[in-house]
Amino acid sequence: MRVTPSAKQEKIVKKKELEYEISVREKAKLNMANWRVRALIAREFKVSDDAVRIVNGHHSGVKLLRIENKKIE
Repeated sequence: MRVTPSAKQEKIVKKKELEYEISVREKAKLNMANWRVRALIAREFKVSDDAVRIVNGHHSGVKLLRIENKKIE
């Protein structure tokens, strides 16, 4: 997953089966962009925010995420 922080508008673009490009408005400071990425992915896959974890790439524009099976009730 490729992430662009400080974008003018938020969007999620599916490139391949498990590859996405995400743009978020938040800056890449104080973990704000990472929190927003998690929230957008949770909404996209209809799971709770705490079901999405960044496994690799916390300080990078390329991230590996894990989505657990915790559905929103």
